[in-house]
Amino acid sequence: MADTSTQSIRVEASPAAVMSVIADFAAYPSWAASVKRCQVVAAGPDGRAERVRFLVENGPVKDDYELAYVWTGDDAVEWSLVRGQMQKAQQGSYRLRGDAGGTEVVYSLAIEPAIPMLGLLKRKVQKVILDTALKELKKHVEARGA
Repeated sequence: MADTSTQSIRVEASPAAVMSVIADFAAYPSWAASVKRCQVVAAGPDGRAERVRFLVENGPVKDDYELAYVWTGDDAVEWSLVRGQMQKAQQGSYRLRGDAGGTEVVYSLAIEPAIPMLGLLKRKVQKVILDTALKELKKHVEARGA
C-alpha cells in the first residue's frame, strides 16, 4: 500500500451534521467537483452505505471504482477499495472531533495506482485529493447552515 497522507480542516458545524454530508453519497456530484456519478450498491442495517460505486473525472483522469465502508457512529468512517480501473488499492478515513465551536475533520488517504508512479508523485496526487475534498466538504456543510 502507498504511504498514507493526512490533512485536517475545521468545519463550523456539529460532527453529526458533517457526517450526514459525508454519508449522503447521492449528493456528492452536486458538491464534489470530480465526482460525476455516485451510487450506493449496498446499505447496512443502519441505513448507511456499506458499498458505493464512484465515477470520477479530473481532467484527463477518469476512474470507475467501488469502495466498502465501515462506520463508527458520527465519529469516524473508514473505507477500502473493492474494485477499480485506475487503482490497485485505496484505504481512507474521516475522523471527526467536535467541540463547542465546530468539528475538526481529519482525512487520511492511501492510494496505490494501477500504473507505476514515483512515490513523490503519488504523495502529491494524494495531497491534492485531500486538500480539494476537505475544502469542498467544508464549503458544502457550512453553506447548508448545519
